[in-house]
Amino acid sequence: MIIHAMTQASLPHLNGIAALPHLGVIRVEGEDAARFLQGQLTQDFALLGLSEARLAAFCSAKGRMQASFIGLKRSPSEILLVCSQDLLPATLKRLAMFVMRAKARLTDATADFQLLGLAGNALESIADKDHSTLGMTEFHDGNLVWLHPAGPQPRALWIAPAGTPPPPGPVLATALWQWGEVRSGVATVSTPIIDAFVPQMLNYESVGGVNFKKGCYPGQEVVARSQFRGTLKRRAYLVHGETPMTAGQDVFTSQDADQPCGLVAQAAPAPQGGHDAIVSLQVSAAEGDDLHLGSATGPALTRLPLPYPLLEDI
Repeated sequence: MIIHAMTQASLPHLNGIAALPHLGVIRVEGEDAARFLQGQLTQDFALLGLSEARLAAFCSAKGRMQASFIGLKRSPSEILLVCSQDLLPATLKRLAMFVMRAKARLTDATADFQLLGLAGNALESIADKDHSTLGMTEFHDGNLVWLHPAGPQPRALWIAPAGTPPPPGPVLATALWQWGEVRSGVATVSTPIIDAFVPQMLNYESVGGVNFKKGCYPGQEVVARSQFRGTLKRRAYLVHGETPMTAGQDVFTSQDADQPCGLVAQAAPAPQGGHDAIVSLQVSAAEGDDLHLGSATGPALTRLPLPYPLLEDI
């Protein structure tokens, strides 16, 4: 197995404040907001406090991810779900189908809030404060959620009511922020990969996206069975290639021209050249140095180190 020589410590600068037009916001409000989400998503929202956020997935009955969220509680009766903008309308419609008698109302609140990504130097003034990944604090008249870092670079999501003056700092291009999303190793589900993965295929059990002790939710039995009965056969990996990659592209090995061994989950241009991507791969294929984009003879892909350990036993 050959892993790209560029280490996490040698990442190019990822510093500044970025606009995030590719993300949207679903508001869940009402006295049953937390209880409703507790029965729908992979993480524990019943115990969600005002100083923390949740990474969570919304799954089908077969355990396949329909969407993923960063969830945060703004008040005891209001929870915001930040997700990929392209799948928000369909996700909102599907989630609303399960409200039934719950005292909870779901709306597209994207226009009511502004989302910014803060990375690197833009966080220096507050980086010395105690924080943990997915911890949340009030900051600059909004809420700041600490995200998984991109290698050594700290990252955070700032969400505030529309019209709130943004935090000061240098502008970071959205494309660079999206590259940082990829290098964090935590994929956000978007339309091209709806229904493609159970959460473990994107390492969600290793990055705080699944709680195996909470109650039932759609697909819970499949997710639990994938974790505790037998070896996980697919995992998410970081790869680098010289040609553009997009979510939904197949990955092959040269040994099998007919059957792909993986799927691109999220990709972005790399500032050092080429493209980086999160790819869900068969573990057996990932162990070799024989990955190709699009076909068995397509452009070669090289593995990069993940920025977090995989949890083999929970």
